Amino acid sequence: MWRTARTLEKALSGRVLTHTDFRVPAHATADLAGQTVVETVARGKHLLTRIGDDITLHTHLKMEGSWVVGRSGARWRKPAHTARVVLRAGEVEAVGFSLGIVELVSREREADVVGHLGPDLLGPDWDAALAVERLSADPDRPIAEALLDQRNLAGIGNVYAAELCFLIGRLPTTPVREVDALPRLVSRARELLMINREHPGMPTTGDLRRGRSHWVYGQRACLRCGTAVRVEQQGEQGRERVRFWCPSCQR
Repeated sequence: MWRTARTLEKALSGRVLTHTDFRVPAHATADLAGQTVVETVARGKHLLTRIGDDITLHTHLKMEGSWVVGRSGARWRKPAHTARVVLRAGEVEAVGFSLGIVELVSREREADVVGHLGPDLLGPDWDAALAVERLSADPDRPIAEALLDQRNLAGIGNVYAAELCFLIGRLPTTPVREVDALPRLVSRARELLMINREHPGMPTTGDLRRGRSHWVYGQRACLRCGTAVRVEQQGEQGRERVRFWCPSCQR
């Protein structure tokens, strides 16, 4: 999301929109042509594109979404029926495909859509102590679930949750109260995301080679000890997540 925000920022900020198309029922009649794009910022997994004096376009990729920037009039690389937002500024065009959330809100209402998020690991509001406090608020919760809860700290997904549990040697099902190094865990999370801002593969091992970038996530065998990695679906029905862990390195 940080890289997507930066791409949109470079492509659109300071430009006047010459055409907009919002292909969602709630905003199908909206027209922001003639307004200037101020900036795009990431807030956890959310994107805020500020337009004109008062409007913010709030988008979320969910699992399938993406923003693609190209030349106006060029053939789209994804099916047209999956386009949800089209922002054109002269010769530049940004298209949001399969976006999970598309909302136009007034600038003063941004807190309504992202105010629930915890400290942003890549944001100017990062507060490690607050992140630890929020993680500790539910001591019986499995640590992987707590890390994925964007209300605790914003920015961690499945890959980082699995790898962070590995790096501290604990199972993803370990209750938060049994993790005796939460400050170190939070610090490691921040370090990984900061380092990986430029790496779309989200490597955690320091090795960018294919098949070597993660310790357990997506692996058949633990990259450290060679033990077969355990894989399991966990979570509520309809919101299951795949968990990866090494039964030898994690306890």
